[in-house]
Amino acid sequence: MTYSLTPRNEGNLPALSAPPLIRLDAYVAEDGSTVVNGHLLEMGGTRPPNEAILDAIAMFARTLGAPVAATVIDRSVLQVARLRVHPDGSSRTIADEEDLPPGRERTAAEEEAFPPLARVERIIQHAQRGELHAASVLASALREHLTLRRGAEDELSLEARAIEAYLAYQRGDYMLSTVLALTVARIRCRTDLNRAAPEVARATAAWQRLTDDGQVATRGQELLHMWEHLTAEGVPLEPAQQAMARAVRSRLERGSHSLPAPTPASPPAVTAGQGPIAPEDTPLSPTRRGLRRFTRRAGRSAEPQP
Repeated sequence: MTYSLTPRNEGNLPALSAPPLIRLDAYVAEDGSTVVNGHLLEMGGTRPPNEAILDAIAMFARTLGAPVAATVIDRSVLQVARLRVHPDGSSRTIADEEDLPPGRERTAAEEEAFPPLARVERIIQHAQRGELHAASVLASALREHLTLRRGAEDELSLEARAIEAYLAYQRGDYMLSTVLALTVARIRCRTDLNRAAPEVARATAAWQRLTDDGQVATRGQELLHMWEHLTAEGVPLEPAQQAMARAVRSRLERGSHSLPAPTPASPPAVTAGQGPIAPEDTPLSPTRRGLRRFTRRAGRSAEPQP
């Protein structure tokens, strides 16, 4: 089954007054790196991310000859904005309640137009060329939007988070890699024990590179609970996985004498299947309608940058 990219009238022409069917996505990383529909934008010097995003989306609207919807996750200000951008370059932000819910047809159309697997292939290509920063930003954008749309426990969201954890490991950011991989492992321990052991092993591999005693203890306790949970549930572990579980226990025992005893106010260690699903996902505040940086009058669209 195929889907039209925009609502159509009886003459099969774009219905300009109809709500857009396709919702594009954009992402601004904390360092200002900007992604639109899985493509990293060249910012051209001091070009603001919001202007680059509006120009890219307006170009898409002109190609379709119809208004385009967009969801922008901006980690630099911890906000998620929902936009309407028109072919003439004008745009406005809308409130969440003004946006259309995905629905089966809309979700299928969006993912047909911008398939997640194609984005994964692009991430892999960047990584193979040694462009780890670009690959990591694209992976973060994919994970953020899939999580927003589908939820943290969705299979595609989990795969994107696992890819992001792997790239963080390759960049030497072992803290971020551990946190991301622990979330994947935590969800697997809750939802699919048959696939949990490899994810706990990946989290353990990143954790073994940590040097901060406090993080080693906190994250290590959760890992130990996960390994014990898998054993208690009768999940068969490979010899290498059993060795990793013993290594976690041994390291925690060696380091316990140098750490202060927990106070009564200290929170208990997180056990498998408990605690927040994705504690590293700092909540985003929804923007209100009329946000100035994403509001533009007709004719303000800039020319595409080379």
